Amino acid sequence: MKFLTLTIAAASIFLASCGGTDSTSNQATSETTETQTEELAVESPAVAALAANNQISITGNDLMKYSDTLFKVKAGEVVTLKMSNVGKLPKSSMGHNFVLLKSNVDVANFATEAMSAQDTDYIPASLVNSIIEHTKLLGPGESDEITFTINNPGSHNFLCSFPGHYGVMKGRIIAE
Repeated sequence: MKFLTLTIAAASIFLASCGGTDSTSNQATSETTETQTEELAVESPAVAALAANNQISITGNDLMKYSDTLFKVKAGEVVTLKMSNVGKLPKSSMGHNFVLLKSNVDVANFATEAMSAQDTDYIPASLVNSIIEHTKLLGPGESDEITFTINNPGSHNFLCSFPGHYGVMKGRIIAE
């Protein structure tokens, strides 16, 4: 009996020392981490090591992942991007696209609006002016190629606007 009591007491102390955070603290940590990630994207060694390349090839798959999430391009020059869906699941449940947003566009707000834009392949008409360029929504084995120019140096978010995908299917293009 003493062993059981001791085990329960030890487990209680262990659990109290491990968890016990409230949602406010988790939210703050999440926001801090996301903000730090955004700031690091432009100044990180990974970005510094990237060579600018205005010919981009990217894929999306059934695991809701892009093949690459960070690109560097030359500002003021034409960029050609080819997007391919290499997955096998149907477009209706696992379609993918590439949507490049103008700087300072709220990605979460854009993705929320996009969820209700099924008739326009999840490109919300109300936010078309927030987009630099986008591919069509792609089913398995489909590809699309787009061209665009980012005139001003800086960082631009891209995402898949299919409902629920933007949380993991997102990245950045740095124009220098």
